[in-house]
Amino acid sequence: MPEKSSIGSYFLGYLDLLINRLNYVIVFFCTLAVAAAGCILSWEATARYLFKIPSDWQDEVTIFLLVGSTFLSCAWVQQSRGHIGIQALSSILGPRANAARIFFGDLMSFLFCAFFSWKSWTLLLEALEDHQISGSAFGAPLWIPYSSMAIGTSLLSLVLFAQILNALFRPTVTH
Repeated sequence: MPEKSSIGSYFLGYLDLLINRLNYVIVFFCTLAVAAAGCILSWEATARYLFKIPSDWQDEVTIFLLVGSTFLSCAWVQQSRGHIGIQALSSILGPRANAARIFFGDLMSFLFCAFFSWKSWTLLLEALEDHQISGSAFGAPLWIPYSSMAIGTSLLSLVLFAQILNALFRPTVTH
């Protein structure tokens, strides 16, 4: 029978691999969404000023694309630790103190993001039940941006949870 640590290590390795692959796919589509938003805004400006063709959908679609790509890609940013960190502290703290700082930051972030995720899911369910739409002439359904918030913060919470588990059960060796 395998040891507990090897089972836990196997599980964490599988979880990390799953999250990594999922984030890779999501970030690919987020990149396409940002490019689409840029094309839509460019077309809108060109159509309005050169051809005198007004439209009422492009601002809302662009906002939905950018909000969606922001929330859905935040798990990838956290997984790669690409966010802005306090470099001054990491350079003056010892390895153990820095690991504790990162762990505490991950724990507090997880608690906040888990709460935010829960509230995003309730917002999404309300939008679906009440058939909520935006207040613009376009009248887009609000479940679209709410779903990206709920899925994105849930994935971010999962990444933070995995990082906490990795810190607890896969400690790095310091000299």
